[in-house]
Formats: sequence, C-alpha cells, structure tokens
Amino acid sequence: MNRAPYAANPEAAPLREFGGPAGGERRGPRTAFQRDRDRIIHSMSFRRLKSKTQVFIAPEGDHYRTRLTHSLEVAQIGRVIARALGLDEDLTEALCLAHDLGHPPFGHAGEAALSDAMERHGGFCHNAQALRTVMRIECPYPAHDGLNLTWDLLEGLAKHNGPVNAPGWALAELDDAFPLQLGTWPSLEAQVAAVADDIAYDNHDIDDGLRAGFLQLDDLLSLDFLADQWRMVEKRYPHAPRERLLREMIRDQIGLMVNDVIEHTRETVKGLRSVAEVREAGRQLAGFSPAMAAQERRLKTFMYERLYYHPEQIAAAERARDVVARLYAAYAQDQTLMPDDWQARLPDSDPQRGRVIADFIAGMSDRFAMQAVREIYGTAPAGLINV
Repeated sequence: MNRAPYAANPEAAPLREFGGPAGGERRGPRTAFQRDRDRIIHSMSFRRLKSKTQVFIAPEGDHYRTRLTHSLEVAQIGRVIARALGLDEDLTEALCLAHDLGHPPFGHAGEAALSDAMERHGGFCHNAQALRTVMRIECPYPAHDGLNLTWDLLEGLAKHNGPVNAPGWALAELDDAFPLQLGTWPSLEAQVAAVADDIAYDNHDIDDGLRAGFLQLDDLLSLDFLADQWRMVEKRYPHAPRERLLREMIRDQIGLMVNDVIEHTRETVKGLRSVAEVREAGRQLAGFSPAMAAQERRLKTFMYERLYYHPEQIAAAERARDVVARLYAAYAQDQTLMPDDWQARLPDSDPQRGRVIADFIAGMSDRFAMQAVREIYGTAPAGLINV
C-alpha cells in the first residue's frame, strides 16, 4: 500500500506496556498492528460480543445485529476509508474491532445499571472498560496481565472520540501505569474508527428497526436526504420488491457517507507530514463534511425519537437494568455466588472490591446474565427471553 506520511507506522518501534518496543517482535510475518488485531480477535472478550445487545436486547431473530456483527461491519467500513487515505489498515481494523469490548450485557441499559451501582466507587464507563478489559482483565499470557497491545492501539481506543480532559478512575488508573497523552487528539486511524462506528450504526440500525417494525418507510422519508436516496433507488430498479429497495437505499447512504469522509479528510490533512502533526493539529481531522455532519445529526435525532426511545425499547431497557442491578446486589452481598477464580480476585474492601464485581458483570453476555439471575433468585427475568 502507499502509506501516507501522516499514517501510523508499525515499523517505528511502537511501544507495549510490557516488554518495550514491539517493532522487532516476530511470530510469523505480522506487523505490530496486525498482532494487535489478532490478539483482539482471539480474545474471549471479543467472542462474547456475539451475545451482547446492539439495539435489541437478547433478540430472538437470527438476523438482528449484535455487538459482534456490528464490530465486524465497523471494521469493514474503517478499512475502506483507511485504504483510501493511505492510513494503516491493520491499526484501523484493530481499533474498530476493539471499540465495544467494554460494553456490559444489554448495551447502554446495562451500562446505566452499572453506573448506578458503582456511583460510590467512581462510576462505570464502557469506553474506559474497553481499556480495562484489554489491559487488565483479559489475561491469556504467562508473563503479564492484559493483551499487551501497542501504545498506538491503546491511545486510539482511549480517545477515539477525542481528547479526554477529565478521565474517570478506570482510565486515569491505566493512564498512570502507561501514559496515553489523553489531552491530545489521537491518530487518524482512531478518528477513522470513530466515524466508521457512526456510519455503521446510523445505517444498520435503520435496517434492524425496519425489520422489527419499529420504523416505517414513510417515517424515514420525512428526512429529505433519505427521500432523495429512495427516489433514485426506485428509478434505478422500478420493478424490484420493496425489501430489496430498502436495503439498496441503506447501501447507497453508507456509500455517500464513506465517500464524504474520504473527500473531506483529504482536504483537512493536506500539508501534514507526520503522525505528530496530526496530534498537534488540535482538532478533529477525519470526519464528515459540515453538510453531511448536519444530515447525520438529523438522522441520529430521528433514530432516538423513533427507535432507541420507542416505548417497547424503553420497557425492555428497564427490565434489563433490573437484571444487572440485581446481579450486582447479589454479588456484593455474597461473594460465593461468583466463580472461584473471580472470588480469588476480590479485594477486601471498596472501591476496589466493587470494581472487580463490575468487571465480572461487564464481561457477561445477555444470556449469561439472565441465566445467572435465574440461578440466584430462582426465577427467570420477565419480559426478555426464555433461557
């Protein structure tokens, strides 16, 4: 590939927390960033994403997205953008695949429950939990804790949404151990991963919402830019079934967003000669043009009103929050309810004790959490799914 001068370079001796520079490592013909990606893919935390909520809590249908399928779709979009801009595709892909590793069961509903339970112990943030997962919880190696990923990967994961000027306890603790320059903008690869996440869930959540019947085509066409796409799709395929036309419209919208990011970012990075200049720019460089950003904000507003805050979604979220809250209360009261290896990790006092309990719950899949509630309390959680 033609590497841009402002791209992250895996041969520039990127650091790992344990073992120093990673550039000279070799186990097969892989770069340091390819090894990061592979460590993430082979982790148990990544595999558990297959049973964690994306939009719909513990969906019974096979075709709804989960955190795993969402992460794969984000990675595909991220690689396309990175390749077009001459960035490191492997680092971009690794960031996309890892960005949701800190999500607890039931997505944002589970996160809200853990935030409430952890209020006296410093709170809970899924983004910081992703760092905690790859740096301290996922421990497959004999010589050290964590996956020992490169500094570039960890830095991008910590601040793919921009600088973090007031980190919570989890991120602050990790930054003290392995400083990540939290106050600066991250690499372009991390910025691309963030916008790829937006593109994926903006459009794929439409697909899932239509399939579930929570969204209707007529409602979507109240957004003029989607109405324009629909008219063009109908014109190209006048005799195609509506279901196929809907999927074509979503593909078109993804293509428009991807092309917009590529064209806009090419303009913002003109003249940059290094990754250091990207971090010193003091602003986001990879992202939507102002016009597309305005459309994307309108789409997000629509999705919150019509899908994420749909009455049935809110009711399911409340039931899911109750599952997580009951689990935390049970484990805090009786540690013997936890597996032996997790009991062995428990510190004697809070806040550290509560944080390890939260680590255990955050790693659960939706189904595992519901099964755990049934085993502890004797009845399955109502209104979700049968386990």
